[in-house]
Amino acid sequence: MGNDRVMKWMKGAKHGIGVAGGQGKGNGLTQLSRPEGVVVDQLGTVYVADRWNDRIMRWPKGATHGNVIVGGNGAGGQSNQLNGPF
Repeated sequence: MGNDRVMKWMKGAKHGIGVAGGQGKGNGLTQLSRPEGVVVDQLGTVYVADRWNDRIMRWPKGATHGNVIVGGNGAGGQSNQLNGPF
């Protein structure tokens, strides 16, 4: 359904740069599964709502893998769970 990654394009660029995911669909720290919401802070850190993994990932600028900052414990309503964040 997609490439399960987040890309960045500089103004005028012909090719994008992968900034999160891109290692195939999955739940590893280098993978995403249906990323939907993306926020970038002033330091260039990328936050991704990893919808099908029920988690929010943080990818510091230049990082080769992300960190789970919330969720990632299956879909649900417990304090350590999310359900399809976007």
